[in-house]
Amino acid sequence: MKQILTPLFNSVFEEKLIDEIANFAIMHDFNEGELIIDIGTPLNRMPLLIHGAIKISREDQKQGELVLYFIEKGNTCSMTLTSCLNNTKSEIRAKAETSGKLVLIPIEKMEEWLGIYPSWRNFIFISYNNRLKEMLSAIDSIAFMSLEDRLWSYLIDKSKINKSREIHCTHQEIAFDLNSSRVVISRILKVFEQNNSIQLKQGVITLKDKMTN
Repeated sequence: MKQILTPLFNSVFEEKLIDEIANFAIMHDFNEGELIIDIGTPLNRMPLLIHGAIKISREDQKQGELVLYFIEKGNTCSMTLTSCLNNTKSEIRAKAETSGKLVLIPIEKMEEWLGIYPSWRNFIFISYNNRLKEMLSAIDSIAFMSLEDRLWSYLIDKSKINKSREIHCTHQEIAFDLNSSRVVISRILKVFEQNNSIQLKQGVITLKDKMTN
């Protein structure tokens, strides 16, 4: 495991900490679309993403869903950290946006390393700060952005994460992520297509070159 961890974290963590992660963490490979953590799940290990991308979302009272942020390689989920440290159940849903790999770190080690390794404390604080900014951005988008702008931002994010102009998802899946309806999302996507911003095919949305810069 150390051979996998070192290239990604040798400039972030002390070598001894990388050794400890390799000794105590569990490696997990996941596939695109896999449900990694569900709402209400008891958490006893902290996920640290090695490669791939994971979508983090919350569920509202009407069983709708809202995407909060995406995490990519080298990152962790701050809301999962909070649940681990407070010994509470998960309040988020983590679903694989792409296939990838992560390591699961035991809570007791996560807490122990906070008092031993400055690099670990710094990593945790930075992770909290970054995820907080992303959640505030998600809140701002709901409060101040039109659904059209939210949808466009969502498509751009998906394109960047998947490193492709082709986005493979249904209109219903997008509606679920944005807590909207399929009919409304389809209508807006049709307007985007008429404006030559995207191309629509069944199950695939392609962003045009000029719109991805």
